[in-house]
Amino acid sequence: MILPIYLYGQPVLRKVAEDITPDYPELKELISNMFETMYRADGVGLAAPQIGLPIRVVVIDLDVLSDDHPEFKGFQKTYINPHIIETSGEEVSMEEGCLSLPGIHETVKRANRIHVKYMDADFVEHDEIVEGYLARVMQHEFDHLEGKMFIDHISPLRKQMIKSRLNSMLSGKARCSYKVKPVK
Repeated sequence: MILPIYLYGQPVLRKVAEDITPDYPELKELISNMFETMYRADGVGLAAPQIGLPIRVVVIDLDVLSDDHPEFKGFQKTYINPHIIETSGEEVSMEEGCLSLPGIHETVKRANRIHVKYMDADFVEHDEIVEGYLARVMQHEFDHLEGKMFIDHISPLRKQMIKSRLNSMLSGKARCSYKVKPVK
């Protein structure tokens, strides 16, 4: 089932999400719905707060990038209760966008390497060092679990320059091709 994506201004996007337990109701269905919602919106990642749930669940699918990045062939993962333990490596600047901020793209600096702990969809624990583009996507999505958005990483000047677009979202005037839940 395709769920509405919550847009900038929705309070759930600014809450720190809670860890869940294996008995979370209908978790497999939720994960399936999150992937379906993400695909419909042409995203590569989606965090539960973006569909209105303040829980630590993220889905990522990088297979769409596999023509240019063969290492992502068949890459589709669920991250439950993820926590970044440490960031390291050089800071790399790259343009980012977000399904909760349609039409806004800004350059963001992020660490090139992260140490992360999480559970997979079967609640098997993982402790990994992740580098490169996947580390960027994970940091972006895991920020949602901390009540943060990528625009929190841009300069005050850049934020001022996109203020009118942010205000449009707050007033319910965002336009996009997928199902959304605006503030109004």
